[in-house]
Amino acid sequence: MSDGVYVGRAGPDGAANQGWLLGHFMPKGDLLHSVDVEVKWGVHPPGDRRAAWATDEVRTALLVLIRGAFDIELRDRTVLLREPGDYVVWGPGQDHSWQAGDVETVVLTVRWPSLPGWRLPPTAP
Repeated sequence: MSDGVYVGRAGPDGAANQGWLLGHFMPKGDLLHSVDVEVKWGVHPPGDRRAAWATDEVRTALLVLIRGAFDIELRDRTVLLREPGDYVVWGPGQDHSWQAGDVETVVLTVRWPSLPGWRLPPTAP
């Protein structure tokens, strides 16, 4: 990584950090450290559900369905992602939650900016 290039694999790299690959939570000085953007490779077992609603959101997010089915729950509607490449973008002030479909689901999430204090604690096994 000393040459300014990082090559990785999203699944194993993200497994150590709840799926997150890039953001403020990576070590300072690391190429993957950013206060501008966060990137997550989310692999969700069938029926997986977010542990709590995200409220008082101040960031913008883009979520792209890679495989499976995913529902993004907003206060006034639920967005159903069913085909690879389906995506949704939501901005500041949009409370949200989510649930994976009935098969293993993979999504790519990009959020900006990358702010401390906006992650749920890891769930106990």
